[in-house]
Amino acid sequence: MTGADAASVPHVFTVPAGRPLADAVAAEVLAPRLMPAAAPERLLLLLPTRRACLAMREALLRQSGGRPLLAPRILPIGDLDPDGDALDGDLGWAEATLPVLPPAIAPLRRQLLLATQIRARKDLPVSAAQALRLAAALARLIDLAHTERVGFDRLADLVPDRLAGHWQRTLDFLAIVTEAWPQILADEGTLDPADRRDQMLSALARAWGERPPDVPVWVVGSTGSIPATAELMAAVARLPQGRVVLPGLDRGLDDESWEGLDESHPQAGLKRLLETLKIARTEVADWPLPPPPRDERPPPDRSRLIREAMRPPATTDAWRDISGISKHDLEGLTRLDCATDREEAAAIAVAMREVLSEKGRTCALITADRTLARRVEAALGAWQIEVDDSAGRPLGRTGVGSFLRLVADAAAARLGPLALLSLLKHPLCGALKRRADLARWVRRLDVLLRGPRPAPGLEGLSRAVLDAAPDGRADVEVLDLVDGVAGFLRPLTEAFAGGPAPAVDLIRAHLRAAAALAGDSEQSGDDRLWRGDDGEQAARLFAELLEVAENLPALDPADYPLWISELLAQEVVRPSHGAHPRLFLWGTLEARLQTADLVILGGLNEGTWPADPPVDPWMSRPMRAEFGLSPPDRRVGLAAHDFAQALASPKVLLTRAKRVAGTPTVASRWLLRLDAVLARCGLEWTSADHLRDWADALAAPERSTARGAPAPCPPQAARPLRLSVTEIGDLLGDPYRIYAKHVLGLRPLDPLDADPGAAERGNAVHDALAWFLQQEIDPQAPDARDQLLEFGRRAFGRSLDDPRVAALWWPRFVAVGDWVLARQADRIGQADPLAAEIAGAAMVERPPGADGTDRALKLVCRVDRIDRLADGGLEIIDYKTGGVPSNPQIAAGFQPQLPLEAALALRGAFEGVPLPESPPRLAYWRLTGGDPAGEEIVPKDLADPEAAEAAWAGMAALVARFDREDAPFLARPTPQFVSRNTDYDLLERIKEWSAGGGDGEAGS
Repeated sequence: MTGADAASVPHVFTVPAGRPLADAVAAEVLAPRLMPAAAPERLLLLLPTRRACLAMREALLRQSGGRPLLAPRILPIGDLDPDGDALDGDLGWAEATLPVLPPAIAPLRRQLLLATQIRARKDLPVSAAQALRLAAALARLIDLAHTERVGFDRLADLVPDRLAGHWQRTLDFLAIVTEAWPQILADEGTLDPADRRDQMLSALARAWGERPPDVPVWVVGSTGSIPATAELMAAVARLPQGRVVLPGLDRGLDDESWEGLDESHPQAGLKRLLETLKIARTEVADWPLPPPPRDERPPPDRSRLIREAMRPPATTDAWRDISGISKHDLEGLTRLDCATDREEAAAIAVAMREVLSEKGRTCALITADRTLARRVEAALGAWQIEVDDSAGRPLGRTGVGSFLRLVADAAAARLGPLALLSLLKHPLCGALKRRADLARWVRRLDVLLRGPRPAPGLEGLSRAVLDAAPDGRADVEVLDLVDGVAGFLRPLTEAFAGGPAPAVDLIRAHLRAAAALAGDSEQSGDDRLWRGDDGEQAARLFAELLEVAENLPALDPADYPLWISELLAQEVVRPSHGAHPRLFLWGTLEARLQTADLVILGGLNEGTWPADPPVDPWMSRPMRAEFGLSPPDRRVGLAAHDFAQALASPKVLLTRAKRVAGTPTVASRWLLRLDAVLARCGLEWTSADHLRDWADALAAPERSTARGAPAPCPPQAARPLRLSVTEIGDLLGDPYRIYAKHVLGLRPLDPLDADPGAAERGNAVHDALAWFLQQEIDPQAPDARDQLLEFGRRAFGRSLDDPRVAALWWPRFVAVGDWVLARQADRIGQADPLAAEIAGAAMVERPPGADGTDRALKLVCRVDRIDRLADGGLEIIDYKTGGVPSNPQIAAGFQPQLPLEAALALRGAFEGVPLPESPPRLAYWRLTGGDPAGEEIVPKDLADPEAAEAAWAGMAALVARFDREDAPFLARPTPQFVSRNTDYDLLERIKEWSAGGGDGEAGS
């Protein structure tokens, strides 16, 4: 039987939007009404995607009532995965007429080979990771050209003179596709995946036209967006036992609108398909629908509402006379606009949780926003409800993928603290230790490695641990952990230490290090690492990488972490089975052919759904049009069809966030069109604000009580017996800080891998000047400047490797050094350096404790510099590399450092410094390295000879008062004299009580 003998009218049907297409087809499979009964197992069903195939199997199970049956053969059509070549090989009724085609090249192999070609071009200097991204984009362009049957020989038709300079260079670069790539494919004995699929589908269409199969063939749910798929559908439609079932063809749209459809319309794809099928819209028949359950109301018909909302721009004048849309059409349709994406996710989670309260009901979130899907997944997790995002997640964001990334990062960072601790804190890191022991040792290591980054490698890390150990006592367990981890990473760190290395060697070293680190006291690293969906996917990726990498050029080790991260990010891990039987998270592709009792369409913002056109680094939009590729609006039309299909579901919730990640958003064009139609009809949305209210109520504490500023009153025995002179100002201006530091023992941790900051700069200047003075070097000596600068280099240490420090701080230090030397020379005969960086201490008497114990306070300090004056007196100098205290701060007692240091000198607190007969002179040296590089400042309140004793008396009274048990440690009683944004703001609950006021609460 030939194609001419087939039915003259194609067998094309449609299932209206809103009706479950998969269930309708499954019902017909099990109880045929359109054609003579046939055994289901003889039927061949072709569906758009693998996910659609799964939905069809589930629909067959539902329609059969769970009874066992011999199911039809269900295969994906139009699936781009190369391992989905299910249309050739064992279809015996067409095998003889199908060509024998070379296999499709594996996507990873193709990407790596293209990346090699890209990096080989000297006129495009890119990193290995950038080459991978460009190769992925180039592979997509190649597949798109094959899909749309545009030959790359048409590149010659593009007129370079019309293009910007960089696009002209890009056009030259695309010679890879026309020259090198065909030869590479020939050498590989493979085809591009889209090329092979296109050839196979075209050959199958011809074969079936010449020799129809003797089994029923149905194409279900495809819109024929791929030309080869549309050709096959045309062949199937004319088979004696062929059927084509279209999703949601709108036969009610007026002819004028139908003829004027633009590419962004949801029916545009079906219109193109009908043209390929050579069938009029009126010739498409209704697919028989299964009767609804007796106790179920028929679903609302939203077809008119959707038709009007999606009406092409050319006929929107029809909105002036809209009729036939009533409140009944909005039944089951609700909308929720949220302030933020976090609020949107919480409200969606509440809606999904509510569905579970009704037995057997299902709910699906359909969204193009994967971040929103992950937020909803996390929110449901708070109720111990596990749902999986069927769109999958990048391998690099899974447990195994992130661990593999961290292993590479730690080795590349040469055991830098941030990278190392991130690795050690990962759940998959075992380091051959018991989990509890490892966690305890890592916490201790975290504290020891705070501050500026140590020298690289094991030696620098061990030295940092030893230097940070309290009281100089080495933490043997932590050192053992560091040594062990360095050993596990050694294969990779050694591979990174040299120049460019074979990619296969780097990959093998990476895998050895990862397996060694993943092992714990109970399981080997391989057993822990390569299991689960993500572990199995990672194992497949690295197996393929090792196979391909043998032929790759050498890779710079510095590029490896980003290179492997890029590969991990491109792999998608999908759950092997659903985590929840009634709640689903679907992407727009996964939602096709599926349905649920409640459908939530989330993330309805412009740029998200529909998505902005992807940026193509190889072709601009005008170049694509001139080349012959379809416009980006075609993707919008496909997305619009997905939206319209879901919107027609019986019960739908539409949601969007007005701000996403803090950025204002614009509602999706489809929402705006729905708004316009409803307004014209005098109708309003049914609000779902109650979901947001419920989410807010669930997140709110059971009871919220306004509290005042903290004012703890610890027992006398817990109050400090030792303070520094700088802390006296805190005791007056912010007593709570003293309470947190000395009573609670809480001190802020420095950042990890901290960049050198103002504190480090100040310390370096102080240290260099102190070492210079301690060596008693003549400031007028010829080599004095060289010696001071050498002390500076020693003080700045490894921070000089930072280009910012070398470019900004070092020149300023040189200027400071010159100023200090000049000032020192000017003071010869007037003041001679006596001591530098000298510690001092004295006891401050206080009444004994209630139990008779001595409560004297030890007041300590470290003075930057003490000089002996010509008259035998002393001068105390405080270096300031930043701001200098103001007169009001000094007068009010909030900056008592220099006066108290003078008082300590009067009490003989400094060893080796003679007791002065009169109060020392006090001065600040402001050393900024600017213009001027330095200056001597003597605030008027420090020039008063009584300042020292006045400060001592005030200090003694203050510390005596705070030794009483009824004296609260208030938070910022005088905020005008206290620095803002301190490390203790969170403990002091500043934002909680400062706005609303309130009295302090003792004991809080």
